[in-house]
Amino acid sequence: MKPNPNIVAAVFARGGSKGLPGKNLKELGGVSLVGRAVEIAKSIDGVSEVLVSTDSDEIANEALKHGALVPFMRPIELSQDGSPEIDAWKHMINQYSALYKREIDILISIPPTAPLRRVEDVKGALGLFSSLADADLVITITKSIRNPFFDMVTKYEDSKIEKVVEASGSFHRRQDAPTVFDITPVAYIAKAEFVLENFHLLNGNVYGYEVPRSVSLDIDTEEDFAYAEFLEMQG
Repeated sequence: MKPNPNIVAAVFARGGSKGLPGKNLKELGGVSLVGRAVEIAKSIDGVSEVLVSTDSDEIANEALKHGALVPFMRPIELSQDGSPEIDAWKHMINQYSALYKREIDILISIPPTAPLRRVEDVKGALGLFSSLADADLVITITKSIRNPFFDMVTKYEDSKIEKVVEASGSFHRRQDAPTVFDITPVAYIAKAEFVLENFHLLNGNVYGYEVPRSVSLDIDTEEDFAYAEFLEMQG
């Protein structure tokens, strides 16, 4: 890593959402999901800019209200339900370079869909990234409740089921099965060069930074949002 890398934090928030319409502008604790992500991004030491990538004028205005920069809009073709996230990252990196005449070295993505994150979770992930000479990407993970070696199955058309993962030996208790983790969108820390050269985020040297389940909720549906509101009220 460079002695003084240019670290940019970005919130990627498109306007469309089938599971929860208007999701990124919904307010939790009186602050929109986009606003919460921007506020966390602004609290990370060493970040040169906080940018928001969106195709929505409403989201852009909300981001500006919270102190983020929106120097360009995301193209519609990169804002569809099936658009790969990494393509939006590439667009951000390339547009930034063209506009600011300098390169992003490290990109921190702060998705608005994990609003219960804490700033220390993002700082911890960045600290892990900085300590690893060969890291292309650090993603946040949390211990999974379900386990493909023990209590997850595939169901076929005839209703027959099989374990997702067949392992040598049998596990009669979940505690005996190998520990597995869920990827959670609390934060992603990536080398910009790696992003530009790849088409899938897990292709390189990827490390996981573990965060508590209590901060890992990923909002995709009305039920998820209601649960987030419940957890927010619990403090």
